[in-house]
Amino acid sequence: MDGISVIAASGMKARLESLEMLANNLANVETGGFKADREAYSLYLSAEAGTDPAFDGTGTAPVIESHWTDFSQGNLRETSNPLDVALDGDGFLAIQTKSGTRYTRNGNLRLSPAGVLTAQDGSPVLTATGGQITLQTGQPVEILKDGTVQQRGRNAGKLQLASFDRSAVNKEGVSYYAAAPNAQPKAATAQVLQGKLEQSNTGPAESAVRLISIMRQFEMLQKALTIGNDMNRKAIDEVAKVTA
Repeated sequence: MDGISVIAASGMKARLESLEMLANNLANVETGGFKADREAYSLYLSAEAGTDPAFDGTGTAPVIESHWTDFSQGNLRETSNPLDVALDGDGFLAIQTKSGTRYTRNGNLRLSPAGVLTAQDGSPVLTATGGQITLQTGQPVEILKDGTVQQRGRNAGKLQLASFDRSAVNKEGVSYYAAAPNAQPKAATAQVLQGKLEQSNTGPAESAVRLISIMRQFEMLQKALTIGNDMNRKAIDEVAKVTA
């Protein structure tokens, strides 16, 4: 395959990865606490090109070098639901899932039939001491900024808040993050705001513009690939005529 075709095909593959990532971001615009994924582009240099003294730069191909999560704060939306909490600042809520302790920014909490405070999927919310919070249904609930949960003047527990270096947590599903092996949580600086939810930090308008831009780039690379294939076909035809 000629250099034009290689570069165009590599660019198309990178744009397809970007489209898949962008589509996932847009699908979670309404997911509470969702953090958008981003990509970092780079140029791949083939080993053969790097050792060639006559290398002119045509051996490079665009690729997505790495994916990263944008942890910037999302907008806070008023819900007036006393079980909704938004984290304003750095930190995660700790949740006891079937796979172990996981962390989330989605504070859309609820009560199980047994009165246990849980995440959306029914996994119990952990307290600072690693326990669960049990509340009486139908009774007012107050959640203080430090995460203390009170009901009828009684402390029912304190939400466990944790913070990590960004490289120490990995996305797991839509709303959860898993701590890397041996990663140690730090004290969170976030305030807990009752009756609010943090919205996704995916900007719909910005994402729509990027979507159009990436699709146009893909179409241009597709045309370049077609041109490269046409040039190869003509070259083969010319060689056939000369040798005939």
